[in-house]
Amino acid sequence: MDKKTQWKKLSGQHKTSVEIKKHQWKELIGNNKKDKTMNILITGCNGQLGNEMQLLEKENPQHTYFNTDVAELDITDQQAIEDFVEKNAIDGIVNCAAYTAVDKAETNKELCTSLNTVAPAYLAAAVEKRGGWMIQISTDYVFNGKSYRPYREDDTPSPDSVYGSTKLAGELGVSKFCKRTMIIRTAWLYSTFGNNFVKTMIRLGKEKEELGVIFDQIGTPTYAADLASAIMTAINKGIVPGVYHFSNEGVISWYDFTKAIHRIAGITSCHVRPLHTAEYPTPANRPAYSVLDKTKIKQTYGIEIPYWEESLEKCIKKLSTDSHR
Repeated sequence: MDKKTQWKKLSGQHKTSVEIKKHQWKELIGNNKKDKTMNILITGCNGQLGNEMQLLEKENPQHTYFNTDVAELDITDQQAIEDFVEKNAIDGIVNCAAYTAVDKAETNKELCTSLNTVAPAYLAAAVEKRGGWMIQISTDYVFNGKSYRPYREDDTPSPDSVYGSTKLAGELGVSKFCKRTMIIRTAWLYSTFGNNFVKTMIRLGKEKEELGVIFDQIGTPTYAADLASAIMTAINKGIVPGVYHFSNEGVISWYDFTKAIHRIAGITSCHVRPLHTAEYPTPANRPAYSVLDKTKIKQTYGIEIPYWEESLEKCIKKLSTDSHR
């Protein structure tokens, strides 16, 4: 079975949001009493999303959380995963860990595959043995960016990079090994934590008089705090298996995003000029258009997603007060 056929089979198992009727809600969510209090493993806890998840844990004390990164749990070690999951009676896993160095992945395929494809399958198989669930974070890079409309969950993936290919393979793996798997694709992730585009543009805006930024790649940023909130909502309402898309609302280019970052951050001394993708070659191809249709997750979980600029303002305001990050 080729990957396209596998994907059609996988996506065909899950209804789109518009097909989810009110009378189906209880059936889809299920009797969730046993999931009210859970032992939850968070991998990649030192990353952007992992750190945001830890902040929300304080607001959701009904669960017990096991926050791990490579020092606490090597997710490429299958036996270590199985032992950890069994010893701590893990009920669910949120896999925030990934190899995300998109360009380096082109020449480091083995490590990228290990973290993005093999490790998630290990996690899924381990939690399945306990009848648990898994949330796997994926990416807009599973698409080649040649669409003319926002990508839906049932659109056939066609990755154009090593990173995108390994993440798609990871999706197929977790869905194969864990029945209660929720895959959430996201894009242009940023946060007050770690290194990301927002923090880089603020730094460069203060250092440089002129900056060139790509204007012909279109998408939507995602504030990791908003994604973490959506994940926690899914955990508390009950895992509805399937593929979902999540980013903030709206559509912009990297150029537009940078202009907004500088405006909100009060940076006026740096001239930002638009660049074509061809003027800034990179080892890995980027999707020219990767806007994600978020209808399914909004309707399934009854959530409202903030407009990208509102979330950007919150993040930059927090950065200005949390200068240690």
